[in-house]
Amino acid sequence: QVRLVESGGGSVHSGGSLRLSCAASGYTYRTFCMAWFRQAPGKEREGVAATDDLGDTSYPNSVKGRFTISVDNAKNTLYLQMNNLKPEDTAMYFCAADPDLTFCASWPEGNFRYWGQGTQVTVSS
Repeated sequence: QVRLVESGGGSVHSGGSLRLSCAASGYTYRTFCMAWFRQAPGKEREGVAATDDLGDTSYPNSVKGRFTISVDNAKNTLYLQMNNLKPEDTAMYFCAADPDLTFCASWPEGNFRYWGQGTQVTVSS
């Protein structure tokens, strides 16, 4: 059974940095599309970064240049380095995974098969 567990959230001031982690267990597929999403109260879910087993990455303009997604295959862990955080980055952040690479091609659309429980990020001005 695939399990994704996020960590690393917290409260920072505007301009600060955080690194989120998503530890994956039970994932035995040879391919993956993995992504980070966020959702703030009263807002729709937003994709903030995606990557696949080929190393391709995708970001929306709202975080491009500030967020970096990466994978440590040896540790089965997905990361999201977030720099120059802004109050509008405040949200619950979720990691997601799917063995179907078309999810990365169509990202941020698509209903990923596996999701973590989320980690809260709060940025104060």
